[in-house]
Amino acid sequence: MNFARWKKTGVTLLAGALIAAGLLLPAADSHADPNATIRVALYADIGSKYKSTVPFVTLSSTMGFSLMSGSAQLLPIPANNKIRISLDGYKVKVMDSPTWQAAAEAAKQLQSSSDKPMLFVASRNGATVYQLYTGPYTSENAAKEGLNRVGKAGLNLPQGQVPALTGSKHLSAGTFASQQEADAVMNTITAAGFDAWKTLVSGTDGSAQVEVWVGEAASDSDLAALRAAVTAALPQLSIGDGATAKPGMMIRTDAGLDWSSESQAFHYQVSGTGAKFMASGNSAGIQLAERSKRIYRGNLELSSLAGSLAVINEVPLEQYLYAVVGGEVSSGWPEEALKAQAVAARSYALTQGTRFDVANVVDTTLSQVYNGIGAEAPVITKAVDATAGEVLMSGGKIVEAVFSSNSGGVTADPSEVWGNGGTTFVSVASAEDAAAVAASKKWYYLLLDSGITGYAREDNIKLTGSKTAAGLDMATASTKDVNIRPLPVIESGASPLGKLNPGENAVILDQFYENGSYSWVKGPYTSADLLKSLSGKVSNSLPSAIASLEVTQRGPSGRVTQVKANGEILQVKYPDLFRSALGGLPSTLFDIVPAGSYTVLGADGSKGIVSSTQSTDILSASGKVTVNGSGTVVMGADTSSRAVTNSPGFYFIGWGNGHGLGMSQWGIKGMADKGYDYTKILQHYFNNVTIVKE
Repeated sequence: MNFARWKKTGVTLLAGALIAAGLLLPAADSHADPNATIRVALYADIGSKYKSTVPFVTLSSTMGFSLMSGSAQLLPIPANNKIRISLDGYKVKVMDSPTWQAAAEAAKQLQSSSDKPMLFVASRNGATVYQLYTGPYTSENAAKEGLNRVGKAGLNLPQGQVPALTGSKHLSAGTFASQQEADAVMNTITAAGFDAWKTLVSGTDGSAQVEVWVGEAASDSDLAALRAAVTAALPQLSIGDGATAKPGMMIRTDAGLDWSSESQAFHYQVSGTGAKFMASGNSAGIQLAERSKRIYRGNLELSSLAGSLAVINEVPLEQYLYAVVGGEVSSGWPEEALKAQAVAARSYALTQGTRFDVANVVDTTLSQVYNGIGAEAPVITKAVDATAGEVLMSGGKIVEAVFSSNSGGVTADPSEVWGNGGTTFVSVASAEDAAAVAASKKWYYLLLDSGITGYAREDNIKLTGSKTAAGLDMATASTKDVNIRPLPVIESGASPLGKLNPGENAVILDQFYENGSYSWVKGPYTSADLLKSLSGKVSNSLPSAIASLEVTQRGPSGRVTQVKANGEILQVKYPDLFRSALGGLPSTLFDIVPAGSYTVLGADGSKGIVSSTQSTDILSASGKVTVNGSGTVVMGADTSSRAVTNSPGFYFIGWGNGHGLGMSQWGIKGMADKGYDYTKILQHYFNNVTIVKE
């Protein structure tokens, strides 16, 4: 439906500083540090703040890189060589197999489960053995649950073998001056039937050293039993338990890079209390295969956090911005828009502190989109360099310059987002957001003779020149078998509702832009859909079914701040939560349209809701007319119309994408198209700010 009846345009509204929901931290007191670095969490378990984990990562670089412990180089990794890194923790040892094929077949069975397979190749009793594991798991209990699942997976295990729990408790067979000496001792141990690995550690003098670690016990009692067995079998060796908590990087050989054919790579396991290592990068960057094969500048810190592998990219701030600006906006946008994004992104990054405990930011929209070197472009690098060190300042502090994709024509007031106010963020007109639909086709919302309502793109429809008695335009298809779609967008998973052919008439009820960042239509959401989505996001009790859903309060920009279901307010912690609570809506600048009912307003101000299964009497100058619910066309004062159908549920028709606070990215593009420079653009979206360069 048309939003003109409530949408604010051309009005600047006083707002307040955003301090709710932990979004804003105290701003920095100084200007930008040109030598600053930033820590970006790629993988980490930081509890409710952020969680993205994998069992291992695969690293490579076209120029090679080094594995470091502090300032000590543990070993160089040659150019184009792949290595894997995982956490040495609780695992399930599934089998020891004499052949790769048998182990790989079992691994394929486990791939689709929650117990992720890892396959190593080792030597045992002088023979090659393929060792299949699942894990690592975050705790002993989690590993025991995994052991139970693996035991029930129906795997074809070698005779006499059963899956077993392993852990990160190891014996030490000593420290050696060279890998050759360590190899000799390791081979002696494995020839006696025990597992042993060379392990890289940092000596007390900071130098790299090699130790040999033995076994992988899950408990102290298992470790004691292992020590007794090794000592009895190899009395000539000095075996200690000093490796139990010592930081080290165990060297194994991974045979599971490709489950279709055997290929191998070194696999390093991060072990020990407080273990922290670094993949030290170069100008070509380091590729992280599990992160969509993205390549990152700077260094990758590898450590244990909450029982999972943490991967933190430590990178110079300005180089980080090369990728952020390229990830947030198109390199084809005007230079002044790119500069505005660079200053906003820099300001935002410098206000984050240790929001994510071990990192300043993450690589998703929880912070700023950061996709590594692949997102960079020469024009973006130029824009970042041209604004190097520049930040937005207000009251002597750097502004946390939040932004969103598209504000839908007007930016948000802070009270509409997280419920607080101040002076930096204000609601302003952002008509230039329409730049997002400059090349978009419009879609007609049609009522077919069959009673079907749906959408068809304008290039497939032509007006007939006729109108209905109510003045609505009639149309027909301009080509054969035009699909009538449930929403104004082509979606591969959504089947057409029907077809329209030349000569067949349809009534044009309304027009919409194709679903995108500027405007959108979502639905229909049934009562069950909404109840599922609302669960856990509202503080009050939910009804057993939702018969009515209506917007009952809006903020200064027109964004929704209150919704009632069956006449009762849905209590959310802050207004922007309606986006996720109501099924993942792009923004809170929306209207709700019931699919199977309409509201009749009486002369006395009373309201009546008529469902598609009911009829109602309408009194006019010509007498009383009875109108059936289903198929009734309801026309608003702005002439936009809709048809009442038998489909249950609710549609959401809205504008914008994101919280809408601060800077609108499509707005800066539109303003730059009109010739505004980046300073004017930023000062339009942020109130009472200055742009300062260190």
